[in-house]
Amino acid sequence: MKINGVENLVELLKANNLTIATCESCTGGGIGAAITSVPGSSEIFLGGIISYSNEVKNQVVGVEKEALDKFGAVSAEVASQMAKGVKELLKSDIAVSVTGIAGPGGATSDKPVGLVWFGLADSKGNIRTEKKLFQGDRETVRALSVQHAIGMATVAATNE
Repeated sequence: MKINGVENLVELLKANNLTIATCESCTGGGIGAAITSVPGSSEIFLGGIISYSNEVKNQVVGVEKEALDKFGAVSAEVASQMAKGVKELLKSDIAVSVTGIAGPGGATSDKPVGLVWFGLADSKGNIRTEKKLFQGDRETVRALSVQHAIGMATVAATNE
């Protein structure tokens, strides 16, 4: 899968001497795959965690069980804790996270297929989240999620 802007992200991170890590759920490693498709990305990409299950989100990444129980895996609270957790765990400058419902199953009345939450933790200690509702089949939702996460990381790298 070709992701627009990923070469720019890698170059920005290199130019600013920054590292990045990922914590992915619905994209299943797609963000890390996009970044590592760029030659020289080993200089800036520390690694990623695919936290598909709530147990991995909690036990490995450090997402609070209370947040998972109260808000669900697909929420701003969990996305922010995923970004913060992977940033601390891998000691990166920037971390991006994604958690969502790619479909075709898994939707509820208040969380439809295509709902995706993103988290971003930067080197200044800021954590922000973004919510998107993508249209399309499973692969389209996943590809659009990877693209959006790359865009968020690029903005963060630009502002460092």
